[in-house]
Amino acid sequence: MNLSLPVIPETIRVHIGAPDAPGENVTVSFPEYIKNVASGEIYPTWPQAALEANIYAQISYALNRVYTEYYPSRGYDFDITSVTQSDQSFSPGREVFENISQIVDGIFNNYVRRQGNVEPLFTQYCDGRFTACEGLSQWGSLDLANKGYSAAEILRYYYGDDIEIVSDAPVAGISSSVPYRLLRVGSIGNDVLAVENRLNRISVNYPSIMKIADPNGVFTTETEAAVREFQRIFDLDVDGIVGKATWYKIELVYNAVKRLNELDSEGLTVEDITKQYYDELVLGNNGPQVLAVQYLLKYVSVYYDTVPDLPLSGYYGPDTVEAVSAFQRTEGLEPTGVMDAVTYEKLYDAYTGLIASLPDSLFTDSARPYPGYPLSLGMQNQQVIYLQTYLNRVSDVFTSIPKMEVNGLFGTNTRDAVEEFQRLFSLPVNSIVGPVTWNKLAETYNEITGGTVVREGQYPGYVIGEDM
Repeated sequence: MNLSLPVIPETIRVHIGAPDAPGENVTVSFPEYIKNVASGEIYPTWPQAALEANIYAQISYALNRVYTEYYPSRGYDFDITSVTQSDQSFSPGREVFENISQIVDGIFNNYVRRQGNVEPLFTQYCDGRFTACEGLSQWGSLDLANKGYSAAEILRYYYGDDIEIVSDAPVAGISSSVPYRLLRVGSIGNDVLAVENRLNRISVNYPSIMKIADPNGVFTTETEAAVREFQRIFDLDVDGIVGKATWYKIELVYNAVKRLNELDSEGLTVEDITKQYYDELVLGNNGPQVLAVQYLLKYVSVYYDTVPDLPLSGYYGPDTVEAVSAFQRTEGLEPTGVMDAVTYEKLYDAYTGLIASLPDSLFTDSARPYPGYPLSLGMQNQQVIYLQTYLNRVSDVFTSIPKMEVNGLFGTNTRDAVEEFQRLFSLPVNSIVGPVTWNKLAETYNEITGGTVVREGQYPGYVIGEDM
């Protein structure tokens, strides 16, 4: 599941033979691959426009295979095959024609896509003599070139007027899109957002997969339920965790329902690959992602004397860098002060391990710590019962917060109460109970049950702070 715009791969892995046939995998530079294919499929004596049009089609076809991870998502360890029954003609050691080589050198980092779409178009093509297809006809392109058509006009003739040529795409090394970590309840990031958005699209074709009401890049129990149903449908281990097998199966099914490997693709838009999270948190970052990390660090610091306390500011300043470095040293990681994915997983595991070890007797008269994942509309579990209990108690003092039945279901009444609480305490009003909202709710609940917050008109015996 690519989360970025396409790039030109430095190299491409070619399987010599049909996908399931035994054969070696050959890794060659992308330009050399295209030169080889073009020299085997078209004639160097053709007009320049015909040669360019065909080479554009060959480039885009190969990039579509790479970008959608067509073969890796099916369990293969290569990007494309060498046979025209499946892909394009490639033969190790094939003679490359000089004029074709020069053309490829000039346009190998250009590709075709539909306007408004992100992915390289699956530029299906055929020879036009012995086989016919809906895409470009190689011999037909020769006829059009001889009539004076340019390469772009030939491409539009076969693929439609809504195509465009992307020029000077960046060249970069390509690696697997599979996250190095397991995605599970509590995981946060762009990879989680990709899973949520793709499962929602897949659910159109497989309606037993529950739609995730608010895809936000946070792996909640709602996300877990959708993952479990997907795993059940496609005969995977039903554990609600996204590892390599589930990740690639989601990609495979998503590509299929979107028809990304077909000429009439539904297409990917920029919104489909938009990132909402920093891949890493560093000095100077700010926002809710930073707040969530600070909350976990602050809690862990109570039990880890090696980790300093820090304020919940939402700004990744020197105090946060210091706390992250201290935690990294404690866990045997390099103390970079950067909250990368490895550090976050360690931090999350430390936090959830701590709260799981705390006895229930500690919470007779005080709120429990944040459960490790956000609560939102539609969820139903024990954590929602705690949430509703705390909100109802707080509403005794802050009467604009509506009361609700304590039933464990995060319904519209609970949503309204959460939003009013957030409004009262100047928090982002989004109806999602993340670490910051939970922390403020728990703090307020504890103050009320401890007798330090009273009804309007009563003297509490101390100066009430602005955040009360």
